[in-house]
Amino acid sequence: MKRLLFVLAIAMLTLPATALAKGPSEARITGPGLATAIKISGEETEGSPVMDLAEAAGFFPAAFGQTPSPMTASAPQGTLGPKYSLDYVVPDGEGTASKIHQDAYPYATPTAATYMPADQPIFGMGTHGGWFVDSRLKEVLIAHGLPKTASEATAGSSSSAGFVSTGKLGALVLVLFLLGGAFVLMRRRMGGATA
Repeated sequence: MKRLLFVLAIAMLTLPATALAKGPSEARITGPGLATAIKISGEETEGSPVMDLAEAAGFFPAAFGQTPSPMTASAPQGTLGPKYSLDYVVPDGEGTASKIHQDAYPYATPTAATYMPADQPIFGMGTHGGWFVDSRLKEVLIAHGLPKTASEATAGSSSSAGFVSTGKLGALVLVLFLLGGAFVLMRRRMGGATA
């Protein structure tokens, strides 16, 4: 009997974190190039759309920790690109759910990355948190409606804010100021000539 308990204990310790922890039932993605949020839901089972996203985004090691840990405390080397928000709903089995936030950088080079803040409440504890990299994240998000490239994402999100942020507004104000100054000088000269 003791031997059976020992074998069961070893088996439980060697199971991956994804098998031990309940996962999200829904994820909502927002960010540049998306007119509306992308919602991914499904069964909390391996291979479902929401679980594919959770695995590619490193949800489980970021939320619960894992040994050895694939998480890092600092951002990966390279360029992160546009930031997206992944907001998960994680049911607790008792009629309530945790809401967990994760930042996603699907266009990061050389590899897509995510960041989950630590200490978000989940199952009576705090999330482990940290940075995670996985090349599958970009493919999973594109399959659900994310623009194929970062340039499409940023072009799709341009608006009047783009006019202001590119410095065009400042140039317009400068031109108007110069035209106004020239008009005042001309009026003074014309007014002085008739007097």
